[in-house]
Amino acid sequence: MNKRVNIGLFLIVIIGLVSGCAGNQNQFATTNDANIVKVHTSKPIDQSVANQAKEKVIKEEEISGVKAVNTDKELLLAVKVNQFDRFRLKKIEKKVKSDLEKAYPDHKIEVSTDSKMYLELEQLEQKLQKDKTNMKTLKKEFDKIKSLMKEKA
Repeated sequence: MNKRVNIGLFLIVIIGLVSGCAGNQNQFATTNDANIVKVHTSKPIDQSVANQAKEKVIKEEEISGVKAVNTDKELLLAVKVNQFDRFRLKKIEKKVKSDLEKAYPDHKIEVSTDSKMYLELEQLEQKLQKDKTNMKTLKKEFDKIKSLMKEKA
């Protein structure tokens, strides 16, 4: 009787482990099909530099998401880094910044890997997308995010 209970418990544990691990097969598969939302506005707030920068940066294999907003002379960009690459945040941030400085020499570029900056830029992108901001408000929020980025550095 006791031997049957032990065998039954052993089988239940094995079945539980096998079924629990079977669903996570694609958990570690790296996909670079992150959605990039291109910001288009009907007002004269041109976001083409930010859109081009997002396309360029998302091609990096360690980056899973990008948010960016630009003014006429500055570009703020926040990246979401894949979980296993988080140990190299500073290195990734530096590489992205240098690549963008080469591509856009006439813009002052700030890059962050901080998730708060990512969320702040995402909110600003959404406001721009919905045309709920003007140049004055954009500049004010842009400067606020820029000062937060410098504070974190």
